[in-house]
Amino acid sequence: MIDELRIRDLGVIADATLPLGPGFTAITGETGAGKTMVVSALGLLMGERSDAGAVRAGAAQARVNGLIHTADPAVAELVDELGGDVEDGELVLSRTVSAEGRSRASVGGASTPVGSLAKLAERLFAVHGQSEQLRLRSAAAQRDTLDRFGGAELGGVLAEYRAAHRARRELAERVAELTAARDERAAEAARLKAELDEIAAVDPQPGEDAELTARIDLLSNVEALRSATAEAHEALATESDDPMSRDAGSLIDAAVRELERVAAHDERLGTVLEALRSVSFQVADAARELAAYVDDLDVEGPGELARANQRLAALNGLFRLYGVDAAAVIEYSAHGAVRLTELEGDDELIGELARQLDDVTAQERSLANRLTELRTAAAARLSELVTVELRQLALPDAAFTVLVTPLDALGGAGADEVQLLLSPHPGATPRPIAKSASGGELSRVMLALEVVVAGVDPVPTFVFDEVDAGVGGAAAIEIGRRLARLARSSQVIVVTHLAQVAAFAGNHLQVVKDSAGGFTESSCRRLDGDERLAEMARLLSGLSDSESALEHAAELLALREE
Repeated sequence: MIDELRIRDLGVIADATLPLGPGFTAITGETGAGKTMVVSALGLLMGERSDAGAVRAGAAQARVNGLIHTADPAVAELVDELGGDVEDGELVLSRTVSAEGRSRASVGGASTPVGSLAKLAERLFAVHGQSEQLRLRSAAAQRDTLDRFGGAELGGVLAEYRAAHRARRELAERVAELTAARDERAAEAARLKAELDEIAAVDPQPGEDAELTARIDLLSNVEALRSATAEAHEALATESDDPMSRDAGSLIDAAVRELERVAAHDERLGTVLEALRSVSFQVADAARELAAYVDDLDVEGPGELARANQRLAALNGLFRLYGVDAAAVIEYSAHGAVRLTELEGDDELIGELARQLDDVTAQERSLANRLTELRTAAAARLSELVTVELRQLALPDAAFTVLVTPLDALGGAGADEVQLLLSPHPGATPRPIAKSASGGELSRVMLALEVVVAGVDPVPTFVFDEVDAGVGGAAAIEIGRRLARLARSSQVIVVTHLAQVAAFAGNHLQVVKDSAGGFTESSCRRLDGDERLAEMARLLSGLSDSESALEHAAELLALREE
């Protein structure tokens, strides 16, 4: 329920606060005063497209704020997801539109995308105007109206059907995709198998390329390494029989012997002696390691170098095709193996998906048949109830019929065509309301539908923009009665130019136009007592002080009390 609506700089409205509240609110005013801006403001709060041209001349932006009372947990959950708050059942919605066309929205104090307002509106409002009457002419809108009336059971079956329909379409697309691409996928499988066989034949190991490169470098320089290491070994520990040959080890040992003879006479030589002994051990170790290294080089020859170069060439061949190094090639092979398994299982997969498709199609058809049964039963009830309502809306001879026609094709909402038909007088052939109903009749059909459907699927707030267009007299009075009846279960806001409708409102607001100062500016005020009586007289006769009009207005107001 909208408790309060504030509009600033929208159309001709400079600044207006509309106290709405529960029940039936009628909004009246002179032509051009800006009554429809109220509906436009509500449209902005519902996420409808903004129009920079609606910003009042000279203003930087238009702004609409709405204070909403709601106890709907789904609304609270959605607001929480958007980052806003519902405090003590109160929700604040706002929308701004700049003169340059930029639009911003706020939900519960949090800035949100404008589209989020539309999601909330589905739970909060139902707006009916001339555009809604045009929408009611569409087959989809007529089916949706019947489904709303069908209640929870029909809604549950419809949800199951839509899930099955979606699953069936996805499976059908998947089967068609796999079947159409079978040759292409077979070629891909053959290519992948050849690639994996080529990689398996080489069998690269992680880090192997780096190890081979280092080994090849060693084998390519083996003679230089042998010569240098032999000379180094000879310098450290010669194996020559020449008594005059002196190596590093012999020289260090001689120095140790000499110092050992005299070290006892001077303790300072002890440190030097220990250092020479350590060096002697290190030289001996180095000499042994060099001897072993030279022995290893003697067993490595041209044959190993050739084998290493061949191996590296094979690896480089893989690197050019499948990855920059052995690790990348191994990863490519692993992914290729998984993909090959998928491709080689196509026939089995297609068969399994086809079986699933048959099962889902059967389920979809069964649910569609159940939908047809529920819609047919609901159509009979809706036809009877709306016909009764129309007879109370000054269409005493009208007969309303909801026709459900099963179709062969399965669509997104079942396999039914739903038509709303109207027979305006006895003996007349029922015809689609889009062709047979005048503007006034269509307004009454729409109102009758909402009154009946609201008993099963109530909406918190209904907004009607000139639902009384094209009617008057007794028909207008009955429209007022039905709006008051609808207001027992929902908030009803009506923009009207008929006193017969406004008379049944518990809350009467007047949009007032002021053209002083050379420009038009409108505001809004609540009417009570004599002011309301005067406005009713103006609606009836165009004169707010006409005695006869005032008497007639008083009579109309008395109808509400009755």
